[in-house]
Amino acid sequence: MCEPEIEPRSKTASKQWIERMRYYLQVDPAGCQVAVGEDGGVIGFAMSQNRGDVWYLATYGVLTRYQGQGIGKRLMDAALAHADGRPGLFSSTVHPAATRRYRLAGFTLHPQMRMVGTVDRSTLPAVSGLREGRADDFEWMDRLDERLRGAGHGPDHAYMLERLRLVVSDDPGRPGYVYIDEEQGRGVLLAAAEPRTAQDLLWEALAASRGDTLVNCVTTANHWAVDVGLAARLDIGQEGYLAVRGMAEPTPYLASGHFL
Repeated sequence: MCEPEIEPRSKTASKQWIERMRYYLQVDPAGCQVAVGEDGGVIGFAMSQNRGDVWYLATYGVLTRYQGQGIGKRLMDAALAHADGRPGLFSSTVHPAATRRYRLAGFTLHPQMRMVGTVDRSTLPAVSGLREGRADDFEWMDRLDERLRGAGHGPDHAYMLERLRLVVSDDPGRPGYVYIDEEQGRGVLLAAAEPRTAQDLLWEALAASRGDTLVNCVTTANHWAVDVGLAARLDIGQEGYLAVRGMAEPTPYLASGHFL
Protein backbone atom coordinates (compact mmCIF):
# COMPACT_ATOMS: atom_id res chain seq x y z
CA MET A 1 0.00 0.00 0.00
CA CYS A 2 1.37 3.43 -0.93
CA GLU A 3 1.50 6.06 1.77
CA PRO A 4 0.49 9.63 0.86
CA GLU A 5 3.27 12.15 0.39
CA ILE A 6 4.07 14.08 3.55
CA GLU A 7 3.12 17.72 3.19
CA PRO A 8 5.04 20.29 5.25
CA ARG A 9 3.05 22.35 7.73
CA SER A 10 2.40 26.00 7.10
CA LYS A 11 4.31 28.51 9.25
CA THR A 12 1.18 29.07 11.34
CA ALA A 13 0.57 25.35 11.82
CA SER A 14 4.23 24.79 12.70
CA LYS A 15 4.08 27.51 15.34
CA GLN A 16 0.93 25.98 16.83
CA TRP A 17 2.52 22.52 16.85
CA ILE A 18 5.61 23.76 18.70
CA GLU A 19 3.38 25.58 21.18
CA ARG A 20 1.47 22.34 21.89
CA MET A 21 4.72 20.40 22.38
CA ARG A 22 5.83 22.96 24.95
CA TYR A 23 2.47 22.61 26.68
CA TYR A 24 2.81 18.81 26.91
CA LEU A 25 6.32 19.23 28.30
CA GLN A 26 5.03 21.64 30.91
CA VAL A 27 2.03 19.60 32.07
CA ASP A 28 3.41 16.04 31.97
CA PRO A 29 7.09 16.03 30.98
CA ALA A 30 7.60 12.37 31.92
CA GLY A 31 5.33 11.40 29.03
CA CYS A 32 7.49 13.15 26.42
CA GLN A 33 10.16 10.91 24.87
CA VAL A 34 12.61 11.47 22.01
CA ALA A 35 14.97 9.20 20.10
CA VAL A 36 18.37 10.68 19.32
CA GLY A 37 20.65 9.73 16.44
CA GLU A 38 24.41 9.30 16.47
CA ASP A 39 24.88 12.97 15.65
CA GLY A 40 22.74 14.03 18.60
CA GLY A 41 19.77 15.12 16.48
CA VAL A 42 16.21 14.06 17.23
CA ILE A 43 15.06 11.27 14.90
CA GLY A 44 11.79 10.32 16.59
CA PHE A 45 9.43 11.29 19.38
CA ALA A 46 6.37 10.19 21.35
CA MET A 47 4.37 12.76 23.31
CA SER A 48 1.96 11.05 25.69
CA GLN A 49 0.07 12.48 28.64
CA ASN A 50 -1.65 11.18 31.76
CA ARG A 51 -4.87 12.91 32.78
CA GLY A 52 -6.22 11.38 35.95
CA ASP A 53 -6.98 7.74 35.24
CA VAL A 54 -6.61 8.03 31.45
CA TRP A 55 -3.54 8.13 29.21
CA TYR A 56 -3.46 9.51 25.69
CA LEU A 57 -0.88 9.58 22.95
CA ALA A 58 -0.86 13.10 21.55
CA THR A 59 1.64 12.65 18.70
CA TYR A 60 4.23 10.12 17.64
CA GLY A 61 6.63 9.74 14.73
CA VAL A 62 10.01 8.62 13.40
CA LEU A 63 11.92 10.24 10.53
CA THR A 64 11.34 8.22 7.35
CA ARG A 65 14.96 7.18 6.83
CA TYR A 66 15.09 5.69 10.35
CA GLN A 67 11.88 3.69 10.12
CA GLY A 68 12.03 -0.11 10.22
CA GLN A 69 14.86 -0.13 12.76
CA GLY A 70 12.80 -0.68 15.91
CA ILE A 71 12.93 2.97 17.00
CA GLY A 72 9.16 3.39 16.82
CA LYS A 73 8.62 0.30 18.96
CA ARG A 74 11.01 1.56 21.65
CA LEU A 75 9.30 4.96 21.69
CA MET A 76 5.85 3.35 21.96
CA ASP A 77 7.09 1.06 24.74
CA ALA A 78 8.30 4.12 26.65
CA ALA A 79 4.99 5.92 26.14
CA LEU A 80 3.02 2.88 27.32
CA ALA A 81 5.27 2.54 30.35
CA HIS A 82 4.32 6.10 31.24
CA ALA A 83 0.66 5.06 31.10
CA ASP A 84 1.40 2.77 34.06
CA GLY A 85 -1.58 0.55 33.32
CA ARG A 86 -4.09 3.34 32.71
CA PRO A 87 -6.76 2.91 30.04
CA GLY A 88 -5.81 4.93 26.99
CA LEU A 89 -6.72 6.21 23.55
CA PHE A 90 -5.26 7.92 20.52
CA SER A 91 -6.01 8.62 16.87
CA SER A 92 -4.03 6.41 14.50
CA THR A 93 -3.16 6.60 10.81
CA VAL A 94 -3.53 3.60 8.51
CA HIS A 95 0.22 2.98 8.31
CA PRO A 96 0.46 -0.86 8.29
CA ALA A 97 3.52 -1.19 10.52
CA ALA A 98 2.12 1.29 13.05
CA THR A 99 -1.32 -0.31 13.24
CA ARG A 100 0.28 -3.72 13.73
CA ARG A 101 2.30 -2.31 16.60
CA TYR A 102 -0.79 -0.78 18.20
CA ARG A 103 -2.80 -3.98 17.98
CA LEU A 104 0.04 -6.04 19.43
CA ALA A 105 0.13 -3.55 22.31
CA GLY A 106 -3.48 -4.47 23.12
CA PHE A 107 -5.39 -1.62 21.48
CA THR A 108 -8.76 -2.11 19.80
CA LEU A 109 -8.79 -0.24 16.49
CA HIS A 110 -12.13 1.42 15.73
CA PRO A 111 -12.31 2.61 12.09
CA GLN A 112 -12.94 6.34 11.80
CA MET A 113 -14.86 8.32 9.20
CA ARG A 114 -14.43 11.91 8.09
CA MET A 115 -16.89 14.24 6.37
CA VAL A 116 -15.70 17.10 4.19
CA GLY A 117 -17.21 19.73 1.95
CA THR A 118 -19.08 23.00 2.08
CA VAL A 119 -22.15 23.08 4.30
CA ASP A 120 -25.41 23.63 2.44
CA ARG A 121 -26.55 26.52 4.59
CA SER A 122 -30.17 25.96 3.66
CA THR A 123 -29.98 22.77 5.74
CA LEU A 124 -28.91 24.53 8.96
CA PRO A 125 -31.64 24.15 11.60
CA ALA A 126 -32.55 26.74 14.21
CA VAL A 127 -30.69 25.46 17.27
CA SER A 128 -31.64 26.65 20.77
CA GLY A 129 -30.54 25.79 24.28
CA LEU A 130 -26.85 26.56 23.75
CA ARG A 131 -24.62 29.32 25.11
CA GLU A 132 -21.00 30.43 25.11
CA GLY A 133 -18.85 28.40 27.47
CA ARG A 134 -16.71 29.73 30.33
CA ALA A 135 -13.98 28.51 32.63
CA ASP A 136 -16.54 27.87 35.37
CA ASP A 137 -18.03 25.16 33.13
CA PHE A 138 -14.89 23.02 33.38
CA GLU A 139 -16.03 21.17 36.52
CA TRP A 140 -19.15 19.65 34.96
CA MET A 141 -17.34 19.20 31.64
CA ASP A 142 -14.74 17.05 33.40
CA ARG A 143 -17.52 15.01 35.02
CA LEU A 144 -19.00 14.44 31.56
CA ASP A 145 -15.56 13.52 30.20
CA GLU A 146 -15.16 11.03 33.04
CA ARG A 147 -18.49 9.45 32.17
CA LEU A 148 -17.61 9.13 28.48
CA ARG A 149 -13.87 8.39 28.51
CA GLY A 150 -12.94 7.55 32.09
CA ALA A 151 -11.32 10.86 33.09
CA GLY A 152 -11.59 14.59 32.55
CA HIS A 153 -9.41 16.64 30.23
CA GLY A 154 -8.21 18.64 33.24
CA PRO A 155 -5.76 21.41 32.22
CA ASP A 156 -6.40 20.76 28.53
CA HIS A 157 -9.74 22.58 28.84
CA ALA A 158 -8.03 25.82 29.88
CA TYR A 159 -5.51 25.47 27.04
CA MET A 160 -8.27 24.99 24.48
CA LEU A 161 -10.45 27.79 25.85
CA GLU A 162 -7.62 30.28 25.26
CA ARG A 163 -7.47 29.32 21.59
CA LEU A 164 -10.92 28.08 20.60
CA ARG A 165 -14.55 29.05 20.98
CA LEU A 166 -16.41 26.94 23.54
CA VAL A 167 -20.16 26.34 23.16
CA VAL A 168 -22.08 24.40 25.81
CA SER A 169 -25.59 23.17 26.46
CA ASP A 170 -27.57 25.57 28.64
CA ASP A 171 -29.60 22.70 30.13
CA PRO A 172 -27.89 20.98 33.11
CA GLY A 173 -30.06 17.95 32.41
CA ARG A 174 -28.56 17.64 28.90
CA PRO A 175 -24.86 18.41 29.38
CA GLY A 176 -22.62 18.75 26.36
CA TYR A 177 -19.94 20.95 24.85
CA VAL A 178 -18.03 21.58 21.64
CA TYR A 179 -14.82 23.47 20.95
CA ILE A 180 -14.88 25.31 17.62
CA ASP A 181 -11.83 26.45 15.68
CA GLU A 182 -13.23 29.61 14.14
CA GLU A 183 -10.19 30.12 11.90
CA GLN A 184 -10.76 26.75 10.25
CA GLY A 185 -14.51 26.83 10.79
CA ARG A 186 -14.93 23.41 12.38
CA GLY A 187 -15.50 21.60 15.65
CA VAL A 188 -12.41 19.98 17.16
CA LEU A 189 -13.75 18.21 20.28
CA LEU A 190 -17.34 17.36 21.15
CA ALA A 191 -18.86 15.53 24.11
CA ALA A 192 -22.48 15.14 25.19
CA ALA A 193 -24.64 13.06 27.49
CA GLU A 194 -27.00 12.00 24.69
CA PRO A 195 -27.11 12.11 20.87
CA ARG A 196 -29.72 14.87 20.50
CA THR A 197 -27.53 17.35 22.39
CA ALA A 198 -24.48 16.17 20.44
CA GLN A 199 -26.28 16.84 17.16
CA ASP A 200 -27.28 20.35 18.26
CA LEU A 201 -23.65 21.09 19.14
CA LEU A 202 -22.38 19.73 15.85
CA TRP A 203 -24.89 21.83 13.92
CA GLU A 204 -23.61 24.88 15.83
CA ALA A 205 -20.05 24.03 14.78
CA LEU A 206 -21.11 23.59 11.15
CA ALA A 207 -22.90 26.94 11.24
CA ALA A 208 -19.53 28.54 12.07
CA SER A 209 -17.91 27.14 8.94
CA ARG A 210 -16.89 29.25 5.97
CA GLY A 211 -16.20 27.36 2.77
CA ASP A 212 -14.88 23.83 3.12
CA THR A 213 -15.14 22.25 6.55
CA LEU A 214 -14.24 18.96 8.21
CA VAL A 215 -15.89 16.65 10.72
CA ASN A 216 -13.48 13.89 11.68
CA CYS A 217 -12.75 11.20 14.30
CA VAL A 218 -16.24 9.77 13.70
CA THR A 219 -16.34 6.15 14.87
CA THR A 220 -19.15 3.71 14.11
CA ALA A 221 -20.68 4.26 17.55
CA ASN A 222 -21.23 7.90 16.59
CA HIS A 223 -23.56 7.64 13.62
CA TRP A 224 -25.52 10.57 15.03
CA ALA A 225 -22.66 12.67 13.58
CA VAL A 226 -22.89 10.91 10.22
CA ASP A 227 -26.57 11.83 10.06
CA VAL A 228 -25.77 15.50 10.68
CA GLY A 229 -22.96 15.57 8.14
CA LEU A 230 -25.01 13.94 5.42
CA ALA A 231 -27.93 16.27 6.13
CA ALA A 232 -25.51 19.21 5.69
CA ARG A 233 -24.49 17.76 2.29
CA LEU A 234 -20.96 16.82 3.32
CA ASP A 235 -19.13 13.93 1.65
CA ILE A 236 -18.18 10.95 3.78
CA GLY A 237 -14.93 8.98 3.65
CA GLN A 238 -12.64 6.91 5.85
CA GLU A 239 -9.59 7.91 7.89
CA GLY A 240 -7.49 5.82 10.23
CA TYR A 241 -8.57 4.45 13.58
CA LEU A 242 -9.43 5.47 17.09
CA ALA A 243 -7.26 3.15 19.15
CA VAL A 244 -8.51 2.38 22.66
CA ARG A 245 -7.25 0.08 25.39
CA GLY A 246 -9.00 -0.77 28.64
CA MET A 247 -12.00 1.41 27.82
CA ALA A 248 -15.11 1.48 25.65
CA GLU A 249 -15.44 3.48 22.45
CA PRO A 250 -16.62 6.95 23.66
CA THR A 251 -20.08 8.07 22.55
CA PRO A 252 -21.65 10.56 21.94
CA TYR A 253 -18.18 11.89 21.37
CA LEU A 254 -15.92 13.27 18.64
CA ALA A 255 -12.32 13.11 19.80
CA SER A 256 -9.74 15.84 19.38
CA GLY A 257 -6.72 14.84 17.36
CA HIS A 258 -4.52 16.66 19.89
CA PHE A 259 -6.21 16.11 23.26
CA LEU A 260 -8.40 13.08 22.49
